[in-house]
Order: sequence, then structure tokens, then C-alpha cells
Amino acid sequence: MSVELVNVSRSIDGVAAIRDVTLKLERGTLSVLLGPTLSGKTSIMRLLAGLDKPTSGHVLVDGKDVTGADVRKRSVAMVYQQFINYPSLTVYENIASPLRVQRKPKNEIEKRVQEAARLLKLEPYLGRTPSQLSGGQQQRTAIARALVKGADLVLLDEPLANLDYKLREELRTELPRIFEASGAIFVYATSEPSEALLLGGRTVCMWEGEVLQVGATPLVYRHPDTIRVAQVFSDPPLNIVGIEKKNGSVQYAGGIQAPAGGLYAGLADGAYRVGFRAHQLEVANGIPGRHAFHATVTVTEITGSESFVHLNRDDSNWVAVLQGVHEYQPGHVLDAVLDPDNVFVFDAAGRVVASPNPVAFSSEVPSGSRVENASTRNT
Repeated sequence: MSVELVNVSRSIDGVAAIRDVTLKLERGTLSVLLGPTLSGKTSIMRLLAGLDKPTSGHVLVDGKDVTGADVRKRSVAMVYQQFINYPSLTVYENIASPLRVQRKPKNEIEKRVQEAARLLKLEPYLGRTPSQLSGGQQQRTAIARALVKGADLVLLDEPLANLDYKLREELRTELPRIFEASGAIFVYATSEPSEALLLGGRTVCMWEGEVLQVGATPLVYRHPDTIRVAQVFSDPPLNIVGIEKKNGSVQYAGGIQAPAGGLYAGLADGAYRVGFRAHQLEVANGIPGRHAFHATVTVTEITGSESFVHLNRDDSNWVAVLQGVHEYQPGHVLDAVLDPDNVFVFDAAGRVVASPNPVAFSSEVPSGSRVENASTRNT
């Protein structure tokens, strides 16, 4: 099975929610819709499900035009940010409910409910009602009900957003296994780059109703086409500084000048913007070949394994993520150090003209992500 959006646009009260999107989804794949709030993720899901009709363009299923076809005629299941279960039914009956609507035989219902419960580790809770479950167990019940339906297309609209940190991390690690075992088309919406990296698959990077870039998740993360894609796929936010390349040297905004080494060496003379993620910014002194900037600490956030150091330099706000505990106080002045081989360089139009090679990124990928495994498969 395949589902395809062809030149699809949708406007609501004259405001464009989706702009000229073309996207094809194949059976057995996971596509992550990544973008901030109001980027169009939910709008695309509603179009895929048949809940909304596009203003222009077409929706195809296996090459057949189903634009405007009733959602009840499509093989679709959807899980929302707010987990929805029937409060008076047990977990077993919640999961079984779509099969009872389909009038499946009793033995088939039993088999499929038990399989879904086993997959989502719900077997001990089948006799409980939702009020007796934790948030994570309730969301797993909603996912199990979507899976047991046997839908060809499963849409998950930020399903973990309302769970606490521990439950989110637990389900994030379980979901790739669940997706792989199901074989359906999965579409997962999130605003969190780390979630996209953990899930792997393919990322559809979105901004204000437009699809900016589509590709294997690690490839889009490591090689964004534009500054906007790099910004969407960066958390903390992408650090940016202006430069001018001239006569073999680089002049940074704010007065720092350095030889044009690293990625700068191959640039034509002119003005550019340099982007670098928080993991690419170091705090150190005297490293040969690195470019150092005096910066003032505004806030330090310590998570335990990492410290997020917020810096102000020449009216620009940067963030550095450092391993371990670093107790820099507000007002402390330090050297923020940048490796010119480990940055993105953008032209005046925001297109990437130079970026690090994959090896340079190996230490920059956030810990716990599935990028390394995914890159083995897809890059």
C-alpha cells in the first residue's frame, strides 16, 4: 500500500495551512513530521486521514484518487496527544472495541488483543479501567487500540507530549520496535528534534505549512539544505553568527578576525552566515585552529550529565552544551570556541554552501539517539 499527497494545499478562512505539499508514504515505513507549532503537521495528518479535504491537489491511495472520500472508507487509525479511552471499559475492552465494531469472531478478537497487549506490555492491566492506569499505560492502551484495528495507515499526533519525562523516554524507546513489528505505514508528528532522532526512519521537516526537506532522519539532521531546516532540527536553538570572507581571512560580526581555514577555505569572497549547534560550541582556551570569542554567561542549566550554558556575545545569544557539571555564574566571561571544520555555512539566501562531513558529526549527535544505527542503514 502507498498513500500520496500530490501538490496539496489547504486554506482555512483564507489563511494557508498547507502549501503545495507532495509526499509519498510506503507500507512498512515510519515518517516523522518535524516542525514547531503551526508548521502544518496536524493539517497534513487530517488530510491523510480524510478528515479534511484539500483546497487544491489530490490524495492518492495505491495510485487511486481518494480526495474527499469519507474517513470511514479509509483504513486509518489515529492516536492523539490527548490519549482517548472509554472510561467505563476495561483495557481489554478498549483494545477490542474496533474489532467488535468490525464484527470479528470472538477467537480472533482474543488473539489480536493479546498480541497487541503483549507488544505494548499491557498484559498485567487488561482487567483494569483507565482510571486505574498511569498516563503511560493509558497512552499505550490508545496505541494498542490503533494497532489492533489493523489499519494500513497509523497516524500519531504528538502522542507523548502530555506524559512526564520518564514515561516519554520509556515509550520513545519502545515505539520503533512496535512500528517495525506492525508493518503498517506510520506517520508520527513531533516538535522535538531529539524525538525524531530517537525514532529514526524518515524525517519530513516542516515550517509554516511547507515541507522544507525530506530524507533519512540522520541525513537531514547532518546535512540540512537550508538555514531554516537546521533551525527546525536544532534544540537548543541553532547558534548563528555573520562572517565576511575576504583575501584569505574571515571577519566575524563583532570584530574577531581569523585565517580562513577549515570549511571557510573554499568559500568565495563575500558575506555569509555561520550556524552551529550547541554541541558544536566548546568552552576552552588555546586550541590550535579554533576560533575563540569572549562571551558572557547569562544562565547555566545543569541537568546532571550535561550543562546548558547560555551566553551573550555582541548582542547575540548562544547556547553551549557541555558534558558534566559546570557551575558558571551569570556575568562570568569565558572563551566560546568554534571549530571552523564543524559548522554550517549559509549564503545570503539561506542555502547551505558548506557543512561538516559525517565523521565530524559523530561526537555531536545527542546521546541516546538512534542516529548511529539509522545512519548505518540509510547513509
